[in-house]
Amino acid sequence: MMWKYYGQERPDFAEIPGPGSESVWDYPRPPRIEKDKRTILVRSNHEVLAETTRAYRILETASPPTFYIPPSDIKWEKLLSIPGTSHCEWKGTALYWALKDEDQRTPVGWSYPEPAEAFSDICEYTCFYPGRLLCFVDGERVRGSPSLSKTSNVGPGVL
Repeated sequence: MMWKYYGQERPDFAEIPGPGSESVWDYPRPPRIEKDKRTILVRSNHEVLAETTRAYRILETASPPTFYIPPSDIKWEKLLSIPGTSHCEWKGTALYWALKDEDQRTPVGWSYPEPAEAFSDICEYTCFYPGRLLCFVDGERVRGSPSLSKTSNVGPGVL
């Protein structure tokens, strides 16, 4: 069965968002990338792994928003590149990161070292899984989606 939702119309089962809310069914396909100046904070327990007001937010039909953090705002000494990749038809091939002092088989984030041209703004930026780390957008805790797999494209924008 082919994907039939491309952000042009909301499926019958999708709820209409209230004032000040968004619906993932209204996001476009291909995804839209936009600058976001809100404070994005990522922690492992009590330790800050990343903090920025210079993120990019990506919006894609039927997917939670994802926030990509610039490399200069990440504590790389706490992360370790791990084996494995995945491919996004829009962004390219992703590499994965784990916590250096934790289970090094469990990815906590991903990045695109050579993204497709339309997403060149997120080159080397990293997105983190809110189900595995403590992620906040302007102080509001982000919750990960339990239905998404460990390699799905979800980051700290799942509000």
